[in-house]
Amino acid sequence: MSVTIETLDRNTLVGFILVLARVSPLFLLAPPFSSSMVPVRARVIVAVAIAIGLAPLALHGQAIPADAVRIVELALKEIVIGLGFAMAIACLFAAVDAAGAMIDTQIGLNFGSLVNPVDNTQSGTMSQLYAMVGILVFIVIDGEAWVIRGLARTYELVPMLAFPSLSRMTAAVSDAFIGIFTAALEVAAPVLLALILTDVAFGVVSRVVPQLNIFAVGFPVKIIVGLLVVAAALPFMGTWFYDQLRHSVETGLAGIGMGAI
Repeated sequence: MSVTIETLDRNTLVGFILVLARVSPLFLLAPPFSSSMVPVRARVIVAVAIAIGLAPLALHGQAIPADAVRIVELALKEIVIGLGFAMAIACLFAAVDAAGAMIDTQIGLNFGSLVNPVDNTQSGTMSQLYAMVGILVFIVIDGEAWVIRGLARTYELVPMLAFPSLSRMTAAVSDAFIGIFTAALEVAAPVLLALILTDVAFGVVSRVVPQLNIFAVGFPVKIIVGLLVVAAALPFMGTWFYDQLRHSVETGLAGIGMGAI
């Protein structure tokens, strides 16, 4: 009886560590879980709590081997799976940040870059605005539930003792990276189009009235036009973000095994 309890305890403990290895990359790479606004201690506590919740699902019918080499192999495999899934989510927020960077460059606000509290990098005003709006929309649509549900689904696609296809995972991560620029253009397109039309209008005005100092007049006008279009376009970001989050979760799962939530 004591041998059975000891084996069960070892299986549960090692299994929990392996689950934590798959969950942890989410808190290192994917906003808002990895945001510097969240204290490290809080991130650790939440990661452990999620691992505790997923452990019964992951360990159901699984007997963890006692061989130390085999356990290390499983731990590395779990980290790789977690990294692949977290990268898919991180690419969504990278696209939102890139959209803000495009707008900053076009308006001219990138000259006053500050530290973005979401990813702790230097970024412009619009990048920070879009990053914060992205986090807000993520919370409103229960994005964390989508992500945790997707993480739980990975155990159906790749059980604890199985190994994923590295070629498929690499292809899925590559697709996620390729989609960053396209997604950023989708978000920033209305503002970029309005600013390009503003530049064209000022080009025509400079031809008609060459005495006018276009640089002195154009800069504040472009800021006003950009902010107005941003204010008009942001309400439509919620639907786009919802669809992209679903796509990101499915992309992360596609690297492990095809399937939708």
